[in-house]
Amino acid sequence: MASSANTIASELPPFLRVYQDGTVERLLDSPFVPPSPDDPTTGIYSKDTTISPLISARLYLPKLSPPTHQRKLPVLVYFHGGGFCIGSAFSSLCHDYMNSLVSQAKVIAVSVEYRLAPEHPLPAAYEDSWTALQWVASHSLKDTVDKDPWLSENGDFDRVYIGGDSAGANIAHNMAIRAGMEGLFGGVKILGAFLSHPYFWGSNPIGSELVLGHEQNLLYRMWTLGYPSAPGGIDHPMINPFAHDAPSLSGIGCSRLLVCVAERDELRERGVRYAKAVRESGWGGELELFEVLGEGHCFHVGNLGSDSGKDMVNRLASFLQ
Repeated sequence: MASSANTIASELPPFLRVYQDGTVERLLDSPFVPPSPDDPTTGIYSKDTTISPLISARLYLPKLSPPTHQRKLPVLVYFHGGGFCIGSAFSSLCHDYMNSLVSQAKVIAVSVEYRLAPEHPLPAAYEDSWTALQWVASHSLKDTVDKDPWLSENGDFDRVYIGGDSAGANIAHNMAIRAGMEGLFGGVKILGAFLSHPYFWGSNPIGSELVLGHEQNLLYRMWTLGYPSAPGGIDHPMINPFAHDAPSLSGIGCSRLLVCVAERDELRERGVRYAKAVRESGWGGELELFEVLGEGHCFHVGNLGSDSGKDMVNRLASFLQ
């Protein structure tokens, strides 16, 4: 008879497996890589920093030539994807992606290492991301202690952006909503947010989503694993921005919004509907919906060298500039 330690309690193939003793085996993760003082391909500097005892981040700084180096740079706070359960700011996938984006956009990036479910159920990732965003904003204040010099010396806090892919895009949406409600340290305003293939879901299928087996869908089950105590379940406002008790999208706390979708992505319908709902909400900002044909979910993150991957990163960089 198998011991409880080796007995599978739940699993989400091909992503992870949870055992009875609480051990989590992540089946689809890219290896961790160290930061680079001078990336040989892009020339980007990167380093790791601790934001709090529970939260860390990888910072990226582009190499700039005079007189450009005298200008302040936009600041991007980035949230990686992975369904709240896998992925890392320190993974090779995320590191290469950030190097590519930062080199083109000429921004300082803070890639947040938030805690993952199921060891740390949601809303832990949201709280970690909010703490990281407030930490970045605190660099705009003169009396802040323990400032990071890359941010304090080079960051333009009139041009703060947030963004993410998949679950990271979901986090970016929720951070923009919270910033609109509560505000950021120093009165910092989020200039723009990009939501790339955002992970939104709900109990009622929309558009071309399948009705049969909706509750067995991986996207449904991943949220349930990540946030088992969520009030409203899959219709919690943080995963379903169209839920009846969700905060009004008119309160999104930024001035510019880029929503990216992919033709072959199962989440496409939700992203398109989100963009439409924001436009109809009375939100006063500038919104663009950008679709890539013939590609699937987060295709660009692992295929930076493809034509579509290059186009996607170029579009994100253009938005940040």
